[in-house]
Amino acid sequence: MKTLYLDCSMGAAGDMLTAALLELLPDPDGFVDRLNALGIPGVRYAAARTIKGGVAGTQMTVTVHGAEEDDHDHDHDHDHDHGHHHDHEHHHDHGHHHSGMGDVERLVRDRLALPEAVKADVLAVYRLIAQAESQVHGVPVTEVHFHEVGALDAVADVAAVCLLLRELAPDQIVASPVQVGGGQVRCAHGILPVPAPATALLLRDVPICGGAAEGELCTPTGAALLKRFATRFGPLPPMRVKAVGYGMGKRDFPPAVNCLRAMLGETEDGTDAVLELSCNVDDMTAEELGFAMERLFDAGAKEVYTVPIGMKKSRPGTLLRVLCSGQDRERMLRVLFRHTTTIGVRETQARRYVLDRRTETLDSPWGPVGRKISAGWGVSRSKYEYEDLARIAREQDMSLEEVRRALEDRS
Repeated sequence: MKTLYLDCSMGAAGDMLTAALLELLPDPDGFVDRLNALGIPGVRYAAARTIKGGVAGTQMTVTVHGAEEDDHDHDHDHDHDHGHHHDHEHHHDHGHHHSGMGDVERLVRDRLALPEAVKADVLAVYRLIAQAESQVHGVPVTEVHFHEVGALDAVADVAAVCLLLRELAPDQIVASPVQVGGGQVRCAHGILPVPAPATALLLRDVPICGGAAEGELCTPTGAALLKRFATRFGPLPPMRVKAVGYGMGKRDFPPAVNCLRAMLGETEDGTDAVLELSCNVDDMTAEELGFAMERLFDAGAKEVYTVPIGMKKSRPGTLLRVLCSGQDRERMLRVLFRHTTTIGVRETQARRYVLDRRTETLDSPWGPVGRKISAGWGVSRSKYEYEDLARIAREQDMSLEEVRRALEDRS
């Protein structure tokens, strides 16, 4: 199983994640060119090789109209990442322009040269941040506003990480417990403890630790990216490492090397963490349930199934259960609430034990035939694609079993 491990022993930030993942690619310079062609207004990405504590790595810089975000804002001091500034009172201090969540959504959907799936990931990460800030400040998400420069800077970080993960395409992402730092951080609203309130909310249910260094080691953007994409958190699993990348932070915290390390490799017998999303309904037709299941599969569910149940007032009902990865939680919830009559969804975390899977294409007298191969945990098995078997059976007036035997005889 293709596994990405993120060592967050010195925290996580958007620029550090971008730099570490960039080092895993065969052509990092070419990828930076692609980032600069995304179409984020005034944004320029630059990657530079640097050495910290005797370790060589990459440091990412994002400029907006020629300047880094911190150069524009003297009321906020994030140690790594590009802070999100909230102005629910609608004051425009220092002449700054402000952007709301709607502005960010229009920018991502209408202007960025990204695949649709990556756009969905970018917006999901940004919504996590906006929801956390909304809760911190006690205002609706629609009234959370970001300084324009900080918003563009953060969109640049999030878009880069989402595109990099799509490029690397790991089967699972495992992250270490997250080091959050210690002390206090200065922001537009005053002096706050580390982790900052929004970061603390984003890291709910995530194992964290503190005290390694004074300062904010995990930023809201870094926390939201981990929350969105990490399959699970824990120690480095047994794996054959193929590539290692170091993403360097801007500040130094001697004697520790301020970096995030990414390791890409193969794990033997697969395990992964999944979410079980469940709801009970007693007022949907079979056709409506079938359509909802189709939409859930289209949205990327790993499995969807129903179970007949008895409900209150002796009514027969249906348990609808969805298995999905943590990063797809929000998408699945939206589909469930839109296409079913439920008013509540339960969530349970579960661990799966899975076989490593791949698909190969075989030549046959009747055209190409796909075959799925699964291996691991001491077993190996294969299975021909049903659609290919059915096509041949119809065309050659054969049974499915006759087609299978004919293919086996040729292999």
